[in-house]
Amino acid sequence: QVQLVESGGGLVQAGGSLRLSCAASGRTFSRYTMGWFRQAPGKEREFVATISWSGGSTYYADSVKGRFAISRDNAKNTVYLQMNSLKPEDTAVYYCNGMNYWGKGTLVTVSS
Repeated sequence: QVQLVESGGGLVQAGGSLRLSCAASGRTFSRYTMGWFRQAPGKEREFVATISWSGGSTYYADSVKGRFAISRDNAKNTVYLQMNSLKPEDTAVYYCNGMNYWGKGTLVTVSS
């Protein structure tokens, strides 16, 4: 059974940075595209970023382009989301997605 476990969320001031991690287990992680999504209070879940199995291709939502960076370490079965220049509107639960599974999410709160 696949498990995706996110970590690294927390409270940060606007302009600050956080790095989220998603540790995967239960399947050959390195064969799969992985992604991050987020869901703000009262809103639908939305796409944030995705990375190909090799890490050679990445894609970002316009709202985070230039501020966030997705990366992966296949030896550690982990995907990361480096978030810089955070804004209050980035406040959300961030979810890891891949291999047709979702993690339980990690909360990011950005104060103004």
